[in-house]
Amino acid sequence: QVQLVESGGGLVQAGGSLKLSCAASGSLFSIDLMGWYRQAPGKQRDLVASVTSTGGTLYGESVKGRFTISRDNTKNTVYLQMNSLKPEDTAVYYCNTIYGGWRDNVWGQGTQVTVSV
Repeated sequence: QVQLVESGGGLVQAGGSLKLSCAASGSLFSIDLMGWYRQAPGKQRDLVASVTSTGGTLYGESVKGRFTISRDNTKNTVYLQMNSLKPEDTAVYYCNTIYGGWRDNVWGQGTQVTVSV
């Protein structure tokens, strides 16, 4: 079984920063992609950022230039550095990974990020 555990969420004032971490553990041989998604109340779950095993990154339009995704392949861990946070960034942030030669997909439990005015 593969499990993703997110950490680093919390409360921050607008303009502040947070860094989220997501560690993958379990019976996985390789990580093909790790990414962050977020879901606010009443909203769809949207892509925040993703990074592939080749290092390619993709960002949601609303976070481009403010958030940075990075990975530590040796630890199967992905990070999301969030700067210049806005109240609109308030959401539950979910880590996602595709692994095993793009065969499998698993989600983390989510971590709450709340940005106050």
